[in-house]
Amino acid sequence: MTASDPRRASPPRVVLDTNVCLDLFVFADPHCARLEQALRAGTVEAVTCTDCEQEWRAVLAYPQLALDEAARVRAMAAFEARVRRLRPTAAGPARLPRCADPDDQKFLVLAARAGARWLLSRDSALLELHRRCLRHGGFGVLTPQAWIASAPDACVSAGRDAGRPVQGLSAKPV
Repeated sequence: MTASDPRRASPPRVVLDTNVCLDLFVFADPHCARLEQALRAGTVEAVTCTDCEQEWRAVLAYPQLALDEAARVRAMAAFEARVRRLRPTAAGPARLPRCADPDDQKFLVLAARAGARWLLSRDSALLELHRRCLRHGGFGVLTPQAWIASAPDACVSAGRDAGRPVQGLSAKPV
């Protein structure tokens, strides 16, 4: 890693797939409570890109979720408050593994380009790529529960400095 590598910046970055976003921002899943606390405290930084955010917005409108307009607005507001959209950047690692579900490849690409340490998902097609992503992309693919169990305490614990701005971030809002 070089001095300009985003993985050296504090806090570490995490990519949330759409199902984890639903768990956090729509269903308030108690299994994700510590992740929500870490995001709120700023001990990890969740990042997204245009493609991933467009999927999130589309999923919120799925009829099977049966969300009314107020619920969609609340979910979007929570997402926007906790997830930073990054500007498009140069290509990530050339040997990034291919996901069996082509719709999920964007999450792998985002994690690599953003210098994320983790991609959090419940999708088996993504989770089975954990070791290859560690080897070729520099990030792990974990469920939120596995992340809580394995992430450094400083990431999972809500910090005392939650209200203080985070220094040294290379991401720029769009």
